[in-house]
Amino acid sequence: MKKIFTMLFIIMVLTACGTNASNKDYNAETSKEANNAETTKKDTKSETTEHNYQFIGESENWEAVYSYKATEIWGENGKQTTHSSKDNYVLTLKFKGSLEELSSMKNLEYSYETTISSGNKREAYPDPPSEKVFKTSGSSVNGAMVGKDEVIKVNVKWDDNEESFKLHNKAK
Repeated sequence: MKKIFTMLFIIMVLTACGTNASNKDYNAETSKEANNAETTKKDTKSETTEHNYQFIGESENWEAVYSYKATEIWGENGKQTTHSSKDNYVLTLKFKGSLEELSSMKNLEYSYETTISSGNKREAYPDPPSEKVFKTSGSSVNGAMVGKDEVIKVNVKWDDNEESFKLHNKAK
């Protein structure tokens, strides 16, 4: 039993997370209250745990929200314990100044790093950006999961400027 659990954990850690990018309304995403909770449901053959966390932080010019949702299902197949999971995240980055202050911006690069994954996004602006909110998102199946005590590192570079800051679970 211990070997099975260890093997499942190793497989989860080695599974890579995918990312994709989108840029939507920051206020619609961040105005929703996240539960920042774990809930567990049991039936006779399986146990499901829902994870819902929101990590927040800011620097002088930027603020960010990393919304994370995951589902774990533990079950039994005969005498063998089974485990599956799926998760998704959205990193929303918002410039705290006015849109006019970004009008000369030609390049934006931002990245995040958790204990289990990292990602970055680069954007070029031949014309001034039309929004001051930027997003990236991703999901995985049967991968390692972000913990509620995670500290997420964020780095933002825009033209000749750079700021780094950390995101913490807002439930704390």
